[in-house]
Formats: sequence, C-alpha cells, structure tokens
Amino acid sequence: MNRSSTMARVDLDGNPIKPITICMIGAGGFIGSHLCEKLMHETPHTVFALDVYNDKIKHLLEPDSLPWAGRITFHRLNIKHDSRLEGLIKMADLTINLAAICTPADYNTRPLDTIYSNFIDALPVVKYCSENNKRLIHFSTCEVYGKTIGAFLPKDSLLRKDPAYFVLKEDESPCIFGSIEKQRWSYACAKQLIERLIYAEGAENGLEFTIVRPFNWIGPRMDFIPGIDGPSEGVPRVLACFSNNLLRGEPLKLVDGGQSQRTFVYIKDAIEAVLLMIENPARANGHIFNVGNPNNEVTVRQLAEIMIQVYSKVSGEKTPETPTIDVSSKEFYGEGYDDSDKRIPDMTIINKQLGWNPKTSLFDLLESTLTYQHRTYAEAIKKVIAKPVAS
Repeated sequence: MNRSSTMARVDLDGNPIKPITICMIGAGGFIGSHLCEKLMHETPHTVFALDVYNDKIKHLLEPDSLPWAGRITFHRLNIKHDSRLEGLIKMADLTINLAAICTPADYNTRPLDTIYSNFIDALPVVKYCSENNKRLIHFSTCEVYGKTIGAFLPKDSLLRKDPAYFVLKEDESPCIFGSIEKQRWSYACAKQLIERLIYAEGAENGLEFTIVRPFNWIGPRMDFIPGIDGPSEGVPRVLACFSNNLLRGEPLKLVDGGQSQRTFVYIKDAIEAVLLMIENPARANGHIFNVGNPNNEVTVRQLAEIMIQVYSKVSGEKTPETPTIDVSSKEFYGEGYDDSDKRIPDMTIINKQLGWNPKTSLFDLLESTLTYQHRTYAEAIKKVIAKPVAS
C-alpha cells in the first residue's frame, strides 16, 4: 500500500511533510536497499540511488508499471573518481552517505583501503554538501566508541556492573581505541575523524548534518554468503558468518570463545529511525544518534546458540552434533586484531528528539533473517557442496 497517496503526512511537530529529493550514496547495500524500499512504499520522496551495484534494489527499479516509477533512478558510480557526484548532490535537497568498508575482517588486513574508504572518499561528499548548503545524513558506526571504560577495570571490579562504565552516550562517552599496531582500529579511527570533520563543518560553516551510529543492524539482505553472492574467501560480519556455517551444516566459529557482548536491532526498526531523521530536520540537525536496541544484548556465544536453535526451527534440519568451535582471533582475523568488550547504546537523545524506540526482539529478528537466508541460499549452497572437486 502506498501510504503517501492515502493520507497527508505530517512531521513530529504536526507540519505537512513536503516531498524532497534525496541523493543516497551506497543505496545498493543492505541499509540502502531497505531505506529505498521504505521511501518508495511510504513516502512521496524522490531518490537518486548511487552505487557500484544494484542487485539489492533491482526490484525497485523495474518494471515501469510500479507506483513509484520515476521516483527512483539508479546512477552507477564510484564516489572516488566521478565528476557526476557534485551535480547529483546539487540537484538533491538531502544527501545520505552510506558508503563504507565495514567488515571487521578487512580492518586489519586492508587498513589502507579501510581508511581511504571511510575518511578520504567521504571528504568530497561533506565538502559538496557544505559548499552548496545541502543537508547531510552521514552514517558512522558504534565502533567510534572503541572500548568501554569498564574494559580497563580489574576483572573482579564491581564497577564493571555499573552502567556508567559501559553504556555508550553520544555526548559524553570517550572514544577509546587500542594501540596503533592493532590495525583493527583503522576503521573506527577513520569514522571518528570524519565525524569530527562534519561536526566542525557544522560549527564553522553552518553545515546542516545528522550523524547516525548504527549498533549491529540485522535483517534480510545483509552482507553476503561467501561463494554464493560474495567472494569464496570473504569473511562477512558475525551474523552472516554464522548464517553461512548454518547453511553449510558446519560448526559456528567463536572467536576467542565468543565472550564479546553485542546488541542487535532489526533493520526495519532502524529504518523507522532514519525516516524520522529525514522528515524532521529541525529535530535531527546537529545531532549524533545511537540507533540500536539495548534490550537485545547477548554474548557472541549466546548469539550462536540462539541462531542454531532458530535455524533448526525455520529449516526443519537437526542441530549439528558439534554446534560450535572456538578459534583464536589471530587465526580468524590475522595479526593486529583487537576487539571492544561491550556495545550498549544509551537511547536518551534519539528518544527525546525523535520519540523512537526499537520494537523487535532478538528471537523475532533472527527468525525473520534466517527464514530469508534459508529461502534465498539453501538450494544454491546444496549445489555448491554437491559439485565434485577437480583433482
């Protein structure tokens, strides 16, 4: 149902929402595809979808008979070296930058690409928005917080249980990274520096900006399955890694025992938050927003156990005899890996400014995601596994 045609839409302050044009960089990725869907299905806005690939948004681009025909156009370009970028930003009212290298396996094996992609390549986008007085919504990461203060306390300290030492606040928490030789922090450091640059453009030159810090957004179309729609030797993020193991009937690999703690939020809940930012500039401009679900906190080991249980339910397959195996981070990620201990977002600012709260439980979001993964990949993986290997 195209909601925009059935009722006048108003923002949080009761003002009518005017249709705008959005230049979305990285529109073909996981988050971009869900945001494009939301904008086409529920709003009157127009989208210039910029990316190198469009597989995840193909269903929105054809055929011409779709109700939103003409409101989304795909522009195949790499923002590194394309003279069309500034023109597209100029033609739009708002630019959303989702482009990034954001796979932990790359941070310490491809640190230069990681730094260039997340800092250097983002510079022209910020510059063009600032020079042309265009609003920018920039996607950062919860990794900018690095390690919690609690991580440096003695293991038996009671203060480790005190939220003041681990809950991450946009306007108060420090950004604590590991030593330079721990190249895993190349990503977080590049992301922090671009945040500081955007903030400075706002302070010095009046750039209207919003910064989004996602905390593990999960759902259909995230990442890739190695050897199916991504490189065979590729290592996606934890959820897709575990999905890949489940689809292949392999044990789930727990890095350093899976002791790190994470929170997970459903992509559809998170996209609701982004739409509120898009349509309420007066409330969102100048703010950094954590977007996560503090209620869905688990260790990576617990995540593996729940995923094994949920996958058995959605696939009808028995749980494997050896469900998990432990591997060291050096073995899994290579030299120079380091990790953050806990990532729990404080939700005060987004709640106050936009009234947003996530709704979907961890079990429900995993059921939705694994149902999609099983439906999309199970047959393809069976074929790959069945292929005889040439000797």
